[in-house]
Amino acid sequence: MTSGELRGSRLTKVYPGGVKALDDVSFVAQRGRALTLLGPSGCGKTTLLRIVAGLEHSTSGTLELDGAGLDELSPGQRQVGFVFQNYALYPHLTVAENLGLALRVRGVARGERSRRVGEVAEMLGIAGLLERRPAQLSGGQQQRVALGRALARRPRLLLLDEPLSNLDAALREDMRAELKQIFRRLESTVIYVTHDQTEAMSLSDEVAVLRNGRIVQRASPLDLYARPADLFVATFVGSPRMTVWRGRVEDGWFECRGARLRLPEGLEGHERLAVAIRPEHLEVSDVEIPGAWPAELLVAEPMGPRTLLMLRVGGEEARALAEPREWPGRLWARMPADRLHWFDGVTETRLDTRSARR
Repeated sequence: MTSGELRGSRLTKVYPGGVKALDDVSFVAQRGRALTLLGPSGCGKTTLLRIVAGLEHSTSGTLELDGAGLDELSPGQRQVGFVFQNYALYPHLTVAENLGLALRVRGVARGERSRRVGEVAEMLGIAGLLERRPAQLSGGQQQRVALGRALARRPRLLLLDEPLSNLDAALREDMRAELKQIFRRLESTVIYVTHDQTEAMSLSDEVAVLRNGRIVQRASPLDLYARPADLFVATFVGSPRMTVWRGRVEDGWFECRGARLRLPEGLEGHERLAVAIRPEHLEVSDVEIPGAWPAELLVAEPMGPRTLLMLRVGGEEARALAEPREWPGRLWARMPADRLHWFDGVTETRLDTRSARR
């Protein structure tokens, strides 16, 4: 398959009435790698995908593929494979006919068309379903047909708009693994849209987090998890979500409702801060440990290999992932200093302590 590097520069989309769906968005999607657009409903991720596909046009900004402009090209000229959320299969056509329809429309010879259909059917494990119609397929099989139809075109750009959202949890897990293997074999540039952070973290080489039409952070999945750029990313990425406490700085201490932390070096000039910690990093014990606060157990949620504990520390609440056993109502909780994430209390942007910069 042919491939290319996609570059978007300062893309803005304003709809009639002044609704701004995209606001000065720039990105690079590299060939042979998967870029996921992650964010809540209404953040602009699907609008951006449709602009890349040519189904919509930006109000301003430019798109380039391998250095050549895309903005004036029709969807057909862009060599795009698009996998829709609802699969968009033709019910009166067989699987083979659905897979080869775009090739037939483009005038690809019957022999070549048949070869490409067989090739993608083997790749996706649906070679035995070619004579069936969509109504005779499971949801997972329909999803494979929709993906195969896009791949049969040998696209330079493979675009997927929440393709797993209609599948049950077990099938989504299976399909994530299959998609990741397929992405690794492709030379196409892959852009994947989802609101599900598990999909984004597991499938992507890079994740762009969108909020209110802007990219607030673009990073590898591991970097996104370890160093969120602001409080929105910190709480949106990760499940169970981060514990966040807000407070003020008083005489070298971070003070919130009933708990206090020694302020790390480098944050002395801030009056209002937020501190956050992942549930797996909050230490919990049923005996007193140095530097810990008394905590009240509110709820224990068994999650298989771990139990999620909801705690009250002073006037604050905290989440902790702990070993799966019976936990008493009175506990001790400690936040290790090297596991804390600090954010400006006004702008909500990440703050690096002096020790973190060394």
